[in-house]
Amino acid sequence: MIHSMTAFARRDCDTEWGALTWELRSVNHRFLEVSTRLPDDLRSLEPVVREKLAVKLGRGKVECNLRFRASSTMSTEVVVNKELVRRLISASREIESMLDRPTHNSFGIDSGVNTLEILRWPGVSQVVETNLEPLHQTALVMLDGTLNDLIQARAREGARLKEVIELRGIALEGCVAQVRARLPEVKDRWKERLLNRIAEVKLDMEASRLEQELVVLAQKMDVDEELERLSGHIQEIRHTLGQKEPVGRRLDFLMQELNREANTLGSKSVDIETTRASVEMKVLIEQMREQIQNIE
Repeated sequence: MIHSMTAFARRDCDTEWGALTWELRSVNHRFLEVSTRLPDDLRSLEPVVREKLAVKLGRGKVECNLRFRASSTMSTEVVVNKELVRRLISASREIESMLDRPTHNSFGIDSGVNTLEILRWPGVSQVVETNLEPLHQTALVMLDGTLNDLIQARAREGARLKEVIELRGIALEGCVAQVRARLPEVKDRWKERLLNRIAEVKLDMEASRLEQELVVLAQKMDVDEELERLSGHIQEIRHTLGQKEPVGRRLDFLMQELNREANTLGSKSVDIETTRASVEMKVLIEQMREQIQNIE
């Protein structure tokens, strides 16, 4: 199945930890190039994200963005070692009494105790980080769904590109058939023109020499090989469009070969209609090539 490299997909989800949003953008590129933008809480997922995209996508420049808006329940918890605090306060009171200083002011608060200093004491407070593993798993499941949406969008666009290319291929076959049908008439006309010129100059030419000249002229005008190659390349394009793996590079190569044969046909042309057909072929080939640039 033909896939385009141009697509967009987005998914949103509200979780108990907060709101997650995945956005995937893809445009044409010679190879697979992935750029990621993840929030700090989920930055560790980057290797897994890149691996998932590399497995499912063959070519394209892909922007992978994840936004996370944390909920209030996501706040970090600070746990205080109350027993250690009591011991520190007791030690402070003991020191105050040894110095013969009052340990309480008019508000009943220990004058020697500084709350911030106690919190800085090793072991008094400990930050308990929220377990983010469930959030990570949820984000990866969302990524799988978003990636599938992107692939389906690329497939829909690829189907449209395939239809355009097939129509251009049919038109190209029409040009080939037109040139092939005119070949006998063109050859007869040039043979007659050659004989008329010989008669005009009253040149006495042997039959064998005349035959040689006609053979040389026929070889210069012979485009049967180019027409056969053009037809063969068109058939190969149809076959390639039916394959399942990425075919963009192969189709691009076939466009180069088609253009080469169309140029040769034009250079050998001795007939205005054949020249016009060659020009029309190159226009069709260029239209196909522009579409193929977006195929994976």
